[in-house]
Amino acid sequence: MVPSSLTQSAETPRAPYVKKCLRTPSIDRSSSAGPSLAVKPLPSVSWNEWTKGYQWFFSSRLGDYFVNFPPLFGHQYSHCWVDYRNIADVYMKGKGITYFENSRRATLDQRLYCIDNPKGAVGYGANMWGITASDVPTGYNARGTNMNDDGTLNPTAPGGSLPFAPEFCIPALRNMYDTHRSKIWTGYGFTDAFNETVNWWGPDVLGIDQGPIVIMAENYRTGKVWNTFMKEKIITDGLQKAGFTTVTDVASVGNTIPEKYSLEQNYPNPFNPATTIRYQLSAISNVSLKVYDVLGKEIAILVNEQKPAGKYSVAFNASQYSSGMYFYKLSAGSFTETRKMILTK
Repeated sequence: MVPSSLTQSAETPRAPYVKKCLRTPSIDRSSSAGPSLAVKPLPSVSWNEWTKGYQWFFSSRLGDYFVNFPPLFGHQYSHCWVDYRNIADVYMKGKGITYFENSRRATLDQRLYCIDNPKGAVGYGANMWGITASDVPTGYNARGTNMNDDGTLNPTAPGGSLPFAPEFCIPALRNMYDTHRSKIWTGYGFTDAFNETVNWWGPDVLGIDQGPIVIMAENYRTGKVWNTFMKEKIITDGLQKAGFTTVTDVASVGNTIPEKYSLEQNYPNPFNPATTIRYQLSAISNVSLKVYDVLGKEIAILVNEQKPAGKYSVAFNASQYSSGMYFYKLSAGSFTETRKMILTK
């Protein structure tokens, strides 16, 4: 159960509550047959009012801003179902990021917190991190960066963040499994929590942990859960009423100037129908990012403008294209690189 102090916090990222906010059930007692549930949608402006409570948090560890919610579950649960990679509401558009990028930043910040390990917890490190609300040696507590950190780690924290930062979440899960398998791995997956500082190993295996791990692993691999859920009219209608619109180019985390130009492998890959392409620039450049089919025909222009030095992510939605191999090419100044990606439907 989530403490009421958290669910009402001004720091809570409200993206998980699109459906709840816009379609609030109420009791209709006018029927002679007795009370019944009736849906009375809130006006669309309610969402903008809701986001006014956000607190834009600066992390000195990360060197960037995001809407903060210390336990990682607050950055994960809605993302199990809603694909926020390529959409943003008015608030997030004004900040130049998506809720997906926001959750990525929160994930990276927590990993850096565990590397810094300000409280000297045993075991914390680059591949041993992950803090959320869970059982702890003294009972139950909601924890996160700079919030109630008692040395307890949770496999579901990196597991539920797989699509946000696979380059860090997968090594963390692997390290937990390899290092503590006999104490935290069961026939049903990881246990809820463990604390090396006091040599405590929580015995419970919880569905609320396993669900996000499995769902987010599938979203990272294929995007199948996202693709299915985003076809539901009640979801797309709610997002539209909340002011969510498509975005493409998003400034990624970190405000330091990259040392070199690079083009990363898209993820997920294979994908259906959407994927994200990340690239970085070491100097201001005229940038061109284009997609080609297997015959070399240009099918999409994702970026075609001057960009300052920095890290970027671009969404590519291939819903109108058929399955097969495609190529994407980045040209920036004298730098050129091409990579391939696989669309599977």
